[in-house]
Amino acid sequence: MSTRSRSVTPDPTSSPASDTASTTSSAMASGSRPSSAPASPRDAWTPVGDRGVAAAAVAVGAVVDAVLIVVFAAIGRASHREGDAVLGVLGTAWPFLVGALAGWLVTRAWHRPTSVRPTGLVVWVTAVAVGMALRAATGEGIAPAFIVVATITLAVFLLGWRVVVALVTRRSRRAAVPHPKENLL
Repeated sequence: MSTRSRSVTPDPTSSPASDTASTTSSAMASGSRPSSAPASPRDAWTPVGDRGVAAAAVAVGAVVDAVLIVVFAAIGRASHREGDAVLGVLGTAWPFLVGALAGWLVTRAWHRPTSVRPTGLVVWVTAVAVGMALRAATGEGIAPAFIVVATITLAVFLLGWRVVVALVTRRSRRAAVPHPKENLL
């Protein structure tokens, strides 16, 4: 890739913003890139918010949700001493996994996967609601006691890890900002 610099004479009728745009487009057309622009959008750091988060954070959030739902199913099956460990756990977990996926899609959780509100709340509610609906549709049990236990356990799991992340993040941000009294001479 060529890194030769180009001299751009400003057009007296153009604005500074259009000069930057023309410099950027002419540099990209020549095969080089301006020094101030990242090579691609992935080269620029994207903070939590409307622009999204790093792919790793999204993957970790999705995996944590899925693992915790499988753990919920495994605990439930173990407490009832039900056999067929792996397939049984997956058979119990799949409706709730589908519900959590629906929650991820509804909230577009990939933008803020660790957010308690709205991401965590919606993922939790849809995991329980869709999970119970799918269990009912497939002839699995939805006893009132199971609904209560599933609702509480999934709330602790799906909201709990997000609350921990929020507390740790808040604490680390506070630690990074010097206290005003520490700056006194």
